[in-house]
Amino acid sequence: MGDPKIKRSRLASEGVAAIQWVFFIFANTIVVPVSIGTAFELSAAEVAMTLRSSLVFTGIACVLQGIWGHRYPLMEGHSGLMWGLLLNLSSAAAVLGMDLKVIGGGIATGMIASAVFMLMVGLFGLSHIVRKVFTPMVMSVYLFLLSIQLILIFFTGMLAFTPKGTLNIPVSLLSVAVVVFVVVLKVKGKGAVSNFSILIGIIGGWIAYELFFSSTAAIPSREVKFSLFPLGFPNLEWGIVITTFVGGVLNMSNTIASVQAAGRLMGEVPAESRYNRSFSLTGLYTAGASALGLVPYAPFTSSIGFLESTRIFDRLPFLLAGACFSLLGLIPVVGAFFAAMPITVGNAVLFVAYLQLFGTALQSIQGTSFNSNTIFRIALPVLLGISLMMMDSAVFRELPVYIQPFLANGLIMGVLLSVVLEKAVHWKKYEG
Repeated sequence: MGDPKIKRSRLASEGVAAIQWVFFIFANTIVVPVSIGTAFELSAAEVAMTLRSSLVFTGIACVLQGIWGHRYPLMEGHSGLMWGLLLNLSSAAAVLGMDLKVIGGGIATGMIASAVFMLMVGLFGLSHIVRKVFTPMVMSVYLFLLSIQLILIFFTGMLAFTPKGTLNIPVSLLSVAVVVFVVVLKVKGKGAVSNFSILIGIIGGWIAYELFFSSTAAIPSREVKFSLFPLGFPNLEWGIVITTFVGGVLNMSNTIASVQAAGRLMGEVPAESRYNRSFSLTGLYTAGASALGLVPYAPFTSSIGFLESTRIFDRLPFLLAGACFSLLGLIPVVGAFFAAMPITVGNAVLFVAYLQLFGTALQSIQGTSFNSNTIFRIALPVLLGISLMMMDSAVFRELPVYIQPFLANGLIMGVLLSVVLEKAVHWKKYEG
């Protein structure tokens, strides 16, 4: 029998750690379904439904990965790569000449196809083949382009515009103030203040928005409209389907990066079975997400930074947090309330949060030396990807509609080019 005081102290610390995990998962989840609902012009009731589904689904996903999947305390949440892809496709609706429901249906089909692929990889133990494709250099290119794509999305999203298309200066200035506020908390704050700067920024920014712009704030809907495939029923719009499928396959790189990083943190080499089980679960989550109108899931590499800052590596607090998070989604008023969160505030906070992803990208190439020949190894795919991101989608209008969304996506094209370069060129020959 152990000392009861020690047991109580341990239970208390695990309870606090679980609360920290709830806040971390919340900050990385809440904005995603709201932004997707806005982009695809869903009703307030549909947004509330997707938000509640997201809360329940995310909590369950975390628990299952922690118990049976990769078995690390890594948040399983909406993939940044796929989030950016869905937002890009929605914004290209006018250029592609498609209704948003048609685009959403093509996305659903592509998600289901990629889910089947992930399940096959996981169930047949083929993760080692996927890891050979996503080499460290490909992962570096991916991290650079993902950070740039997300920052562009968040920067645009944190700015408000008038019906005439001009900048809404007061609301936009509030977003800038939120960015500064969160940065100061992150850099100057200590302990919990720094760790939860994202959450504090969301709460503070939301309160300020309600105080100064309450007349323009959205009124929460008490109705929750449940429906399958709210973004659009599956179809065979092949350009959208193929683009989403390729994005879903590239999304597997999140699992590789996260599990590898967690293994290093725990001082172990992850067994191949961890990757296979994680892929299997993520495949199931992706299929479920398509039916619920959610962004596909993946283990969060940013969880490593959270673990390093808290130094709490036990799985129990993480599992408790996942269970509690799912319970939040079962309370109807919660979904309706959070669906009213100002999208500009959420984007401003995440703008700061994902600046650290760029730091992760820089760290990924530390120790790698480049010369005038080998610099093409990273510069060509990264700068090509950025160039495509900067181009107006309208320039691809004359191309076949099936390949327009594929070629217009800088992240996908950059990563694919990196894969080709790594397989086609023997870079060791040019390092001397």
